[in-house]
Amino acid sequence: MAQPAGPPAGYPSHNGAGQQPYSNVFSLPGPVQNQLMHSPDSQGYSPSVPGSYSHQTPAKVPPRPSLGQYNYSGSQNVSQLNSFEGPGQTLNRPPLAPFSGSPVQQTGPAPQVLLPPLQNSAAISSAGSFPPGATPPVLSNWQYSQAPTSQPLGFQTSHLAHVTGTGSPQPPSSLSGNTNPPGSYQYAASPGGPPLQNSYMKPGSVPPPVTQPLTPLHPPARPPLGPPPVSGPPLIRPSTMTAGPPNTQPLINSTASREGDATSAASDGAAVQNSYDALEGGGLTATPHPPAPPNVKMNRNVGYSYPALPPGYQNTSAPGAPGMQASALQYPDGSKHFHQPALGTNHLSASMGALNLQQEGLRPVNLLQERNILPTTLLKAPVPNLHEDIQKLNCNPELFRCTLTNIPQTQALLNKAKLPLGLLLHPFKDLSQLPVVTSSTIVRCRSCRTYINPFVSFLDQRRWKCNLCYRVNDVPEEFMYNPVTRVYGEPHKRPEVQNATIEFMAPSEYMLRPPQPPVYLFVFDVSHNAVETGYLNTVCQTLLDNLDLLPGNTRTKIGFITFDSTIHFYSLQEGLSQPQMLIVSDIEDVFIPMPENLLVNLNENKELIQDLLKALPQMFTKSLETQSALGPALQAAFKLMSPTGGRISVFQTQLPSVGMGALKSREEPNQRATAKDIHLTPSTDFYKKLALDCSGQQVAVDLFLLSGQYSDLASLGCISRYSAGSVYYYQSYHHKHNPVQVEKLQKELKRYLTRKIGFEAVMRIRCTKGLSIHTFHGNFFVRSTDLLSLPNVNPDAGYAVQMSVEESLTDMQVVSFQSALLYTSSKGERRIRVHTMCLPVVTTLSDVYLGADVQAITGLLANMAVDRSVSATLSDARDALVNAVIDSLAAYRSAVLSVQQPGLTAPSSLRLFPLYVLALLKQKAFQTGTSTRLDERIFTMCQVKNQPLVYLMLMTHPSLYRVDNLTDEGALNINDRTIPQPPLLQLSVEKLSRDGAYLMDAGSVMFLWIGKNCGQSFISQVLGVPNYGSIPQNMTHLPELDTAESTRTIAFISWLREQRPFFPILYIIKDDSPLKSSFLQNMIEDRTESALSYYEFLLHIQQQVNK
Repeated sequence: MAQPAGPPAGYPSHNGAGQQPYSNVFSLPGPVQNQLMHSPDSQGYSPSVPGSYSHQTPAKVPPRPSLGQYNYSGSQNVSQLNSFEGPGQTLNRPPLAPFSGSPVQQTGPAPQVLLPPLQNSAAISSAGSFPPGATPPVLSNWQYSQAPTSQPLGFQTSHLAHVTGTGSPQPPSSLSGNTNPPGSYQYAASPGGPPLQNSYMKPGSVPPPVTQPLTPLHPPARPPLGPPPVSGPPLIRPSTMTAGPPNTQPLINSTASREGDATSAASDGAAVQNSYDALEGGGLTATPHPPAPPNVKMNRNVGYSYPALPPGYQNTSAPGAPGMQASALQYPDGSKHFHQPALGTNHLSASMGALNLQQEGLRPVNLLQERNILPTTLLKAPVPNLHEDIQKLNCNPELFRCTLTNIPQTQALLNKAKLPLGLLLHPFKDLSQLPVVTSSTIVRCRSCRTYINPFVSFLDQRRWKCNLCYRVNDVPEEFMYNPVTRVYGEPHKRPEVQNATIEFMAPSEYMLRPPQPPVYLFVFDVSHNAVETGYLNTVCQTLLDNLDLLPGNTRTKIGFITFDSTIHFYSLQEGLSQPQMLIVSDIEDVFIPMPENLLVNLNENKELIQDLLKALPQMFTKSLETQSALGPALQAAFKLMSPTGGRISVFQTQLPSVGMGALKSREEPNQRATAKDIHLTPSTDFYKKLALDCSGQQVAVDLFLLSGQYSDLASLGCISRYSAGSVYYYQSYHHKHNPVQVEKLQKELKRYLTRKIGFEAVMRIRCTKGLSIHTFHGNFFVRSTDLLSLPNVNPDAGYAVQMSVEESLTDMQVVSFQSALLYTSSKGERRIRVHTMCLPVVTTLSDVYLGADVQAITGLLANMAVDRSVSATLSDARDALVNAVIDSLAAYRSAVLSVQQPGLTAPSSLRLFPLYVLALLKQKAFQTGTSTRLDERIFTMCQVKNQPLVYLMLMTHPSLYRVDNLTDEGALNINDRTIPQPPLLQLSVEKLSRDGAYLMDAGSVMFLWIGKNCGQSFISQVLGVPNYGSIPQNMTHLPELDTAESTRTIAFISWLREQRPFFPILYIIKDDSPLKSSFLQNMIEDRTESALSYYEFLLHIQQQVNK
């Protein structure tokens, strides 16, 4: 893709992988050039590192001739490392051409995965072996650059005498997870998550394993946490619809880049021998295959049913194809014909209330007149307009969600709607029920490598048609046997075809080396500043308490590094009476002393490890060393972890000041409230380059920043962003001055240490032919055109992708999307988690608006706006968000409304769109006019990019409840607890009464506001004080009293907390509390000194729409 000539917009690249234009939102006034980083030597496992795993390429995976790692297709520019472009990593993935009779010509060997020999041994095993804890990109005009990185750091041979090598790796535990007989099948709970509620099943019903779709229970999700995005598409909006300065341009672009995928497939295919691309299987055009049989009619219905055709019918069209009556077929073998339902919106039966859906979703709402539009319960995802037999098999929206549940047939129709098309994923979410399949054959499309799923079509018992590329494939012999029913000849009833979310135990063909052991390395800042905060006591004690709960097995390894101006290693060699500290003072040329004793087996050396954790907090109490050599400490950690991969957890309390990666303060305290000249881009590429090296060696870095001073999170955050790690930020952490932060760190660290985790993971998202993915958002690195490298994946991470319609979806009733996550569990099992979603295709603009998912749209726009802030300016991002509302409502008004009405009219499906965008403008990531610390702003941007949608929405638009009158009416009953369900209130002070008490849930923080005239019974029976004046100023906990009111209030707050992976602090505030201003800032609908009220914002939107 040709890059516009122009200065790069410098952002330290957040992982919103490249972005494609999307009509009139987030477009830059001038060209924005984002290049992709090219890291020739940082992918895979370097055999030169002592003790590394041998590169085992399975015999069935064709070896690749060339060794170009991080091999990008020609459409991606390789640029200088120091030109950091926008945070989106961009890729071009061309449309898939219709399958023709001849194989695709490629310039290099194509990745291909051959299935193992067929053995009739399918079994479905329990998923109980999950580790506790764990969670994608393509090209557009918001491009993103990644520059070459330095070669992986090798071990030094000079200085202190040290042993080369880290010891021979232990053999992996056998993958003998299938102890169940072929007939066994279970729904298995995956431990590690918080209590899970909100089931999509009817209460008390357990689905039969075969006929019921997977309906996992999940906790409400949280907003995606993530690094600030990078660049966005150039914003080009018509001069007649501008809000703001004349040069302001929109957030969404209309054209998609169309570079051919054949080239990229060829260049990527010839990458490295140990390429994960070859394992997971390429994209739609990655592998040439023989053409589909010419006599098979490729009808595009989806479904899992078929008539069993005798040999004489083998070449007829599939059931359900035009002109063929199902009743005319004979079934000599006695098989029962299962009628396949029609799928598209045009075939939806009236009994499903299609007319009501149409009327409600498209009902014009005058936003200036209808003020009470906020529902009293949490907003649920819209249900796609599909036949009920198909919809009941669809993926749960908490795992996989699209901004438009009705997919426009053409890009032109999408452009007219002025709405973004994209997906939001929570792929590794904790699930209470997850079917796990163990089989020697994983059935996939031979052409596009899609995993078989509920939306494929069976033409007969022996053939199935892919729902993404429409190729007809043979059904393997082993797949004919259904282990659930123990019946032969019913492949359409197998669990893989009955569940949209499923996990496979992967055979050896999906491994490049033996599964790595769980390896955890902790890196602690022990400078004077760090010791003063007291964080070491909390962290070491929490680690001691949870050492036995770390996900893993007998191979688990652990190690520790501490640093100030020097680096301290700890030898935990067996036989030592106490841990031995080794100090390396040469931070310019770091080497590893005694590498074989620094990462040790947790079970075999537990006593030494416990002794070290007990001693660490006291070891540096008298230290006067104020310098911080974070960069060299990370280099040392990388060298130590390179042979195996694993997780590095870094705790930092100040700005790094010496050695590589040293930083200087860039924050101007008097500029905190402005949108100009704020430093959202990294000041050095050191942390990004190191992160890419880490990613290539399957190492992820998680950053815990505990600081009261500016620490340049924009630069430090890159170490986590590109290595698929997480960022935690505890502003002004101090064990005495800020004790509530201590509890927050304890709770969140416990979750972090014990949650499920996946190692050496890769993820790919596929979609039906004609659709194209062009930009990814989240924490990861794009290893090849569309393969996301995730050295670690955790259940609390979300991702987003932007899409376009490359080819008209003519004659298609539905399209499908599939994400596949290949990872190593903490038990040493290679697994593949697959989610598949099916959505209808529509041809009219009104149907596009009818299927709009306003929360998903807001979440995707927030990700795009972060990229826009970084690649351009904060002001541009804010204007682009406003323009997104103006453009969509103007398009609805001009193209859908038959009668022009006064006021500001929106379809019912988008009635909350202006409110949510106003909430984004007042959120810390994008707000102006209010003093916001730069690190705090950057951290909020990280959260936007890496939090699942449900948490992002809570952080953007908090929930407000009145809690002084809680009752059991409509309450939930969970585990013998009664959870009150008070109605949601609008975020305006006019909804507050001085006679009441109100709880505001803003995601990572909660406020309980007590009115001056609040009832005495609530104050005494819930707060435990005699009167209003006795409420303490810094109260952060509710006492557990033996009263019904106390029980209800505590049950409700505890239930809200349980459903998220982070711990919100509860602040109890009065009218004279210093925190009252924070509470009022979250009143989105009210005016502040620097922001419009909701009504004023609507008037502004109306003025622009009516231009």
